[in-house]
Amino acid sequence: MWRRYTQICRPPILNYQFCAMIILGIDPGSSRIGYGVVTNSPSPKFVGCGLIEIHEQSSPKRLAIINKKILVLITRYKPELIGIEKIYASKNIKTVMGVAESRGVIVLSASSTGVPIIECSPSEVKLSVTGYGLADKRTVAEMVQKILRIAPVHGPDDITDALAIALTAGAIYKNSL
Repeated sequence: MWRRYTQICRPPILNYQFCAMIILGIDPGSSRIGYGVVTNSPSPKFVGCGLIEIHEQSSPKRLAIINKKILVLITRYKPELIGIEKIYASKNIKTVMGVAESRGVIVLSASSTGVPIIECSPSEVKLSVTGYGLADKRTVAEMVQKILRIAPVHGPDDITDALAIALTAGAIYKNSL
């Protein structure tokens, strides 16, 4: 019996434009970490969002808590891509150091799972979501609501920033294909 092996052996052609991808966006902070989860197929859709608050003052314990909570998020949502905001320069060195420590633990936690990471600067996020790299936080929040077709997000700006980071990471990934 003869079979057509060309059909069986040919690898499937993936259409990335319509391939649903879960994207986790993270807005790092020293005591508050915003997270947002979206899908990108065929248009962005809201999955979830929230805020991780760390009340521990001891740096080693705080960083261990961040590691555990990020791994829980990754286990819960099973993202295929993670977007993390880069640190921007600030005059307060103590604040920048705390955020840098947290961000380092977040990157380590995410990379230990094997999920690809895209790092976005604040201006890239603003430009991607609003079309203007110097947009204010209110404008970013309004555009996130319009893009995802959701009601206003109650809580700190960290949450809408994380959703914007997830949207930006998805756009960067799609443009890299």
